[in-house]
Amino acid sequence: KMVDPTLAEMGKNLNEAMKMLEDNQRKVEEENEKKYARKDIPGPLQGSGQDMVSILQLVQNLMHGEEEEETSQSYRLQNLGEQGHMALLGHSLAAYISVLDRERLRKLTTRILSDTTLWLCRLFRYENGSAYYHEDDREGLLKICRLVIHTRYEDYTLEGFNVLYTRQPVIYISSAARTGLGQALCNQLGLPLSCLCRVPCNTMFGSQHQMDVALLDRLIKDDVEFGKLPLLLVANAGTPGAGHTDKLGRLKELCEQYKMWLHVEGVNLATLALGYVSSSVLAATKCDSMTLTLGSWLGLPAVPAVTLYRHEDPSLSLAAGLTSSQPVEKLRALPLWLSLQYLGHDGIVERIKHASQLSQRLLENLKNLDFIKTSVEDELSSPVVVFKFFQEYSNRDQTSHAAQPSTIQHPIIINERHIYDTFNQWLGEQLAQLVPASGVDVVELEDEGTCVRFSPLMTSAVLGTEIQDIDHLVDCLKMKIPVLTSTLQLREEFEQEVRRTVGLLYIEDLGWPGLGVVRYNYHSDEKNDDIQEKELEKINAELLKKLNDLESDLTFSLGPEFGGQKNCVYIGMVTEDLDVSELVETIAATGREIEENSRLLENMTEVVRKGIQEAQLQLQKANEERLLEEGLLRQIPVVGSVLNWFSPFQASPKGRTFNLTAGSLESTESMYVSKAQGTGNTPPPTPTSSLAKQRLPGQKAFKRSLRSSDGFSETSSISHCEDLDKLDQRPPNLSPGQEQGPLEVERAEEQKEVVQAKTDTEDIHSEKLPPDCTEAEDQASQR
Repeated sequence: KMVDPTLAEMGKNLNEAMKMLEDNQRKVEEENEKKYARKDIPGPLQGSGQDMVSILQLVQNLMHGEEEEETSQSYRLQNLGEQGHMALLGHSLAAYISVLDRERLRKLTTRILSDTTLWLCRLFRYENGSAYYHEDDREGLLKICRLVIHTRYEDYTLEGFNVLYTRQPVIYISSAARTGLGQALCNQLGLPLSCLCRVPCNTMFGSQHQMDVALLDRLIKDDVEFGKLPLLLVANAGTPGAGHTDKLGRLKELCEQYKMWLHVEGVNLATLALGYVSSSVLAATKCDSMTLTLGSWLGLPAVPAVTLYRHEDPSLSLAAGLTSSQPVEKLRALPLWLSLQYLGHDGIVERIKHASQLSQRLLENLKNLDFIKTSVEDELSSPVVVFKFFQEYSNRDQTSHAAQPSTIQHPIIINERHIYDTFNQWLGEQLAQLVPASGVDVVELEDEGTCVRFSPLMTSAVLGTEIQDIDHLVDCLKMKIPVLTSTLQLREEFEQEVRRTVGLLYIEDLGWPGLGVVRYNYHSDEKNDDIQEKELEKINAELLKKLNDLESDLTFSLGPEFGGQKNCVYIGMVTEDLDVSELVETIAATGREIEENSRLLENMTEVVRKGIQEAQLQLQKANEERLLEEGLLRQIPVVGSVLNWFSPFQASPKGRTFNLTAGSLESTESMYVSKAQGTGNTPPPTPTSSLAKQRLPGQKAFKRSLRSSDGFSETSSISHCEDLDKLDQRPPNLSPGQEQGPLEVERAEEQKEVVQAKTDTEDIHSEKLPPDCTEAEDQASQR
């Protein structure tokens, strides 16, 4: 059969539009234009209108025109693929179908809605269910709450909130649920926050991310005793943070006991489509409702979320907004209807299975890594992997903290947790930057602290994550672990070295992922606080500049943009071959050098100013003396010229020169006599750092050098001993059958003494004598 020409034209236009919008390789013609070009300024609508190509070009400019070149992470568009085009085509078709006549529209929408609902219920093992399609993933739970209110309060339709006032409803939600979910429900339902009850997770037994069922039972009993009505329980099949599943079987029994509605949501619901499903997730098929987010699981753009539910009264579903009599609202399922048909059952299962395989691949590799602690619920089928860098406490810390009660946290333990949170935050950001296709992110958990999360069901279909991306992620993690362990071990040594060093101040910043923070402490009693603060800022800024000029692998910075300490030097991550003492000594010496140079400049400025004033006074005094010597007549213009012509006045020039070294004024008479300017005393040398450590060629600063001097001395001694043995056996330049004459014997003895003296000298040097002793021995050997 021939396709409808309108549908064919629509598909053609959609393909052309997507090609134009997805062409990221197109060169921008006006790349070097001004930031605000004329075309970016909105103007009035054109009278004749614009064609589709111009409009799409405007959309492309709005999507890609404001990208900054300075951004470190390149903007990555979602890989739509053919299934994404089908979803986008669904939105275009929905607009086209909405203009059909009412009867044809009703038949078409009913078919689309029934097909999609049937496919989803069979795919996710939810029998005899109905479906509600919504854009916001929280909207389905909101409609379910209204359905339960209509069901439990029979007069709610007539009396409204007066019924709720007589018996207050209670909605129970896990403390591990999404942030702000309970508050959003109360706001949309018009209920006070007192109607919301947050159920804590397990603290003694079971997963610390699962809802405490026993505590929930006590909370429900207390609410019933106070005359409240337990209404609904929101459980998780995959918490947003760690991906753990609540004990849905026991929760279902508890809800049946108190006639409560059980709603389940979470990423682990996607595994219901697989052949093997864990028993904890399989219990979700018995719940009253569940919310599925197929867009992120399957990588489908702009498809609605689906809430599956079971209810026998269609009138209450209509009153709650779960069903609609308007055919146009039923067209929300059209993009999903097209995408599911395009992927098919095998394609859907394969995508979910691929995401599970990615998580299992990462989990297997993490088990073999030291200093990595994982937090998964089921190692055989956990679609979410949460891990963090962790190093066990030393024996000293364990013994010192063993006497502390379990309810009291020692300050050192609290500080170490902050440090680990900071390091894991840095680790997650580094991995996300090095392997953007992995989709890892950083998550804050209540008990574990800051962790790195890998949830492929939410990211792999969009980013196109493959097995090689996981292997690359593990390789990057292996490279970062030694850096983390070395930095963590050297932090304490760096702190002790800084505290022992005069002139340096250690700044404790638990939120800095690096070796530590140091400040050159500048203090002067002669200056007020404002001037000292400016001097401190100037010295530490110059110190940071000089440290960055050194050839080293360390990173020195001013710290974070927000929340950091002022006038400090922040040192980043380090490796195990760092020489901490050399680093601290270099920082202190460089700071002293900058301070002394600053003081020298200030003193020189003051001396020059006073010298200028003294020179002005002496020149004024010299002018007065010259007037007295020349007389009054010579000062009269005409008479003075005639008198000077008849009787010239010979006066030696008396100038002044300023000696910067001595800081004093000197006469220039010697200069005129010798016809040359005196050099004066030699100025003192500029204070420099005496820590210029000799390094091997190619060796970076602050690295521990390999100590091969002992091996070199042993090799030299052995070689010289062999020479002595040869000299004992046969003199040089003597054939085997030739006898030794007096001259040959004397030469052999002299050469033997020279070699023995050389050996003794090198043995003395190998014992690492002080510099003065070494110089004395060198002079002795020369003599």
